[in-house]
Amino acid sequence: MLIKERKINGVFEIQLKPQKDSRGFFMRVYDEKLFEKYRINKNWVQENHSFSSEKNTIRGMHFQFPPHAEAKLIRVINGAIYDVHIDLRKNSINFGQWDSIQLSRENNKMLFIPRGIAHGFCALTKNCEILYKMDNYYDSDFEGSILWNDQEIGIKWPVDKPILSEKDLNAKSFREFVKKSKGL
Repeated sequence: MLIKERKINGVFEIQLKPQKDSRGFFMRVYDEKLFEKYRINKNWVQENHSFSSEKNTIRGMHFQFPPHAEAKLIRVINGAIYDVHIDLRKNSINFGQWDSIQLSRENNKMLFIPRGIAHGFCALTKNCEILYKMDNYYDSDFEGSILWNDQEIGIKWPVDKPILSEKDLNAKSFREFVKKSKGL
């Protein structure tokens, strides 16, 4: 397992190393001692499984307001996604910046995202399945979202006409988020 920090402070790419043979593979996906070395070991209290049947489905950009903010450990178990995250931490040097990474079953990468980061993804294939652990419990009263195509943020999505939920179509702009909450 190799761990390296990404462009946004506290976000880590984790390269998994499957051991393959004629039967298939075995792969370690969590190592508390190694995660502790990078300060990304958490008490994971919830795990979600997301399925997107159609290519070009975008889900995001979602986050939780404190005290229900969540760190996430994201892994694709089927298909491929273009994973995107925006730093919403008001005291961060990366505030308002975004980064992306492709995660897939084939590339065996995971992503650790700390609290205070909005998260979303675009399904690059049909039948995408994502598992993600969280270090806090979801509470619908504390959920928030930033508009997926907010021009001020300027995310370069791999699709022009995505499949979106009503919730994601009606998300707030980054400017509205900052005006109302000043950041997380």
